[in-house]
Amino acid sequence: MNYFLKSNKNLLTYSLIILIVIPIFGFNFFISFIGNILLLLFLIPLLLLVLVFMGFNSYKSKINTCSNCGAISLGFSETCMNCGAELENISKKNQLNKKPSESTIEVEAEEIK
Repeated sequence: MNYFLKSNKNLLTYSLIILIVIPIFGFNFFISFIGNILLLLFLIPLLLLVLVFMGFNSYKSKINTCSNCGAISLGFSETCMNCGAELENISKKNQLNKKPSESTIEVEAEEIK
């Protein structure tokens, strides 16, 4: 009997803890506790993926492309380090300052016979 207690001390300890915790706090508490741990195990990787996605978008917004040679530059420099031409900023491409009427295309519908 002593050998069994020495070899399975962890199993015996956890079994006693479970047998003491379940009657005091209830079976519902134990199930919700295990469920919350499993929920965290699934939500932490999802949170990390969202943070990586946000970091990638922030990184992508700082990229400047040279319209002359096609070199890519990071940062806020206005000239290309490769050829010296003015860099084309992605935020300038969006042209958020344009009026909607300038970028709207008028389409006339015709009836097909």
